[in-house]
Amino acid sequence: MRGGSNRYLDPRRRRILALVAGAPLLGFSPPTRAGAQIYEPLADAVRNALAAQIADTRPPVRNFDTHDGRMGFVDWLDAMSKRLRARKADDLTRLDFLRTLDYEATRAGLDRQLVLGLIQVESAFRKYAISTAGARGYMQVMPFWTKVVGDGDTRKLFDMRANLRYGCVILRHYLDLEGGDLFLALGRYNGSRGRREYPDAVIGAWKTNWSYQPPTRTQA
Repeated sequence: MRGGSNRYLDPRRRRILALVAGAPLLGFSPPTRAGAQIYEPLADAVRNALAAQIADTRPPVRNFDTHDGRMGFVDWLDAMSKRLRARKADDLTRLDFLRTLDYEATRAGLDRQLVLGLIQVESAFRKYAISTAGARGYMQVMPFWTKVVGDGDTRKLFDMRANLRYGCVILRHYLDLEGGDLFLALGRYNGSRGRREYPDAVIGAWKTNWSYQPPTRTQA
């Protein structure tokens, strides 16, 4: 059925839809493989552009042009929430995480499923993870980035939204730097450019645990 009343949704999807209704219309336990992004001097224009993206304080709320677009987002939230439940038991915390990840990944022009795979490998979805190199949070961001393109407050890397924003902006930067080559960009993200282990691990997690095909909606 296409569109239609919310009464046709199961209770879980009704709850998810209620959580996103404010948006206007328009078990696996892998070892972490966190590395360390390496500081590289940035041209002023690049640094300023990245800093502007980090500083954007608009709320992470997706706009949807159509009812089907919103319902597609609900389908995605429902599917990802089920997969992530073993890692994040609290429903509201899990949905807030997924909504923010969706917003930041989409904003940076990244595949949401790729970002989920990267987080699985980097931190195993641990908000307060710290690597031996000092990388922090979900996306294991190195503290130097807060001084290069942020306000210098390294504590923000343990804030969910700030960490996801930094991580997505940095990965987008590396993709642009490598001309769209995901293998090399992932290597840069991990500080192991040119080696296969980390890119293979992220892509493997993405394809094995986070691959997603939207459900087909039956025409009314």
